[in-house]
Amino acid sequence: MAQDKAYQNAQANSDKQIAKLEHNKALNRVVFELLSDHTELFKQFSDNPNFKRWLTDTVFDAAYQQGTVPPKTRPQTGASA
Repeated sequence: MAQDKAYQNAQANSDKQIAKLEHNKALNRVVFELLSDHTELFKQFSDNPNFKRWLTDTVFDAAYQQGTVPPKTRPQTGASA
């Protein structure tokens, strides 16, 4: 996220809500780029709303507050809730 120009601009020049919108767009681009090598990640991101929400919130919070994306324990994947 730190290298995405639209997100960087929104983070530097907009409120948190706008930064989150740009972050979500950037995260979608990253997940789609990972599709060929990480099909399970893509499947969970696409099919499991709880996983997508968790990943989106975790990455945004880390990128917005710290400028980095530290690993966190992710919820168990599997059936959507």
